[in-house]
Amino acid sequence: MGRELQKKKNKSSVPKQRQKGPSKKKILQNPIIAKHWNQKETLSQNYRRLGLTARLNHATGGTEKTIALLGLNDGKSSRADTAANSTANALNIVSKAPETIEVEELQVERDPETGAILRVIGQDDKPYNPLNDPLNEVDDANEGEEWDGFAMVPEVRKGEEVNPVITELEEAARNGARKAPRKQSQREEEWVVRLVEKYGEDYGKMSRDRKLNPMQQTEADIRKRVKKWRASQT
Repeated sequence: MGRELQKKKNKSSVPKQRQKGPSKKKILQNPIIAKHWNQKETLSQNYRRLGLTARLNHATGGTEKTIALLGLNDGKSSRADTAANSTANALNIVSKAPETIEVEELQVERDPETGAILRVIGQDDKPYNPLNDPLNEVDDANEGEEWDGFAMVPEVRKGEEVNPVITELEEAARNGARKAPRKQSQREEEWVVRLVEKYGEDYGKMSRDRKLNPMQQTEADIRKRVKKWRASQT
């Protein structure tokens, strides 16, 4: 009986359910992450241990989204669906009218004949912001400044534990990727030698030679290659 069931199972078009083994994914593009990678952990577990995030949005699947986790119904927040310390709450525009209005005393200059107010003396320079826009106080004079990359990373606060992986990544981002200088191959050097032996310093004739220069390299390009070849000979 068991043999007949096995035959039917093999003939069935339903794919067999096989248990998947541990993932063999490994992030090798970045040497800093590859050095601290643990093959026995998942991608999310590795990123969480290194102080990184694998997703820009909320995690989906395998993580319970509780009210406390999402910061819902936070009394200090102006929105019921976000926490008080979230970016959405900081940029939320509250359109309700203020409960109290602050009374201020200002000096004004009036026209002696008509009594009309000409100008206000000692007025507060705070910009008018009736909608409580948090971006209203941003100085427009700094619009031309360029972003300084990871040099703008804030300093570590007192008592905050320093993550060595994050420190290495920030240092690598500040320094930038350094490209190794390109070296001429042996065939390129032989090609340059043949051009120099035939034409000397006449780069115009080198560029017009269809036999020695079948790829039609320009005069400036050949000059640069010859200069690089001469520098390697010294």
